[in-house]
Amino acid sequence: MGNNWAEEDLISLRERVFLHIKDLILEGEFKTGDRLVERELAERLNISRTPIREALFRLESQGFVKTVPRKGVIVADISEKEIIEVFTILSSLEVLAAKLAAQKLDEETKSKFVEYSKKVADCLKNKNDTDFSHLHGELNHLLYSSAKNNKLYEMLSGLSDYIRAFAKTGYKNPGRPVQSMEEHLRIMEAIINQEIEMAEYLTKIHIENSRKAYIEAVNKGKEKK
Repeated sequence: MGNNWAEEDLISLRERVFLHIKDLILEGEFKTGDRLVERELAERLNISRTPIREALFRLESQGFVKTVPRKGVIVADISEKEIIEVFTILSSLEVLAAKLAAQKLDEETKSKFVEYSKKVADCLKNKNDTDFSHLHGELNHLLYSSAKNNKLYEMLSGLSDYIRAFAKTGYKNPGRPVQSMEEHLRIMEAIINQEIEMAEYLTKIHIENSRKAYIEAVNKGKEKK
């Protein structure tokens, strides 16, 4: 997300502010118990307090923050159990997406996987972490759309906030960006070869490694607090 917070499009602004604060919580910048003060957030983003107030209300309805008497709005404790629950759901859905992508593979989709396999291979050769971060979202979109299942795509898109934050946080662990891209590359190769069971297995391993990396990075952040 960029740093341009001009209030030209109020609806867009409300959504962007909500996602921005949510990302900061999921990424661990705002930690459990931290106070989220409307005025300070508004000054930080150089916007009015109204979209901040609306974002905090939405975040409270989703359990990310809570209102405490005499303290105001604070970041709620997102337990490791809750994080594991999200990863469990994500694992099931992404494994299904990989299975369907391999089963329904056509020449057009295959050419896209071949193209992105080359992109990932080039990034691995250059060891460019910025490219890894940029590619992650594109690879997920390719996988989800290749399943050719609208409902599945909607469900995975609904988890996009978590997926983006999990990856960004997990990438803080040394070596994880390279490991993650290597995992994506193997998944794509399995799909290209229509090795359905292998694609499912590799996707499951990728999500498990992502879960471990995220929890490790978050725990390291808590130790520094």
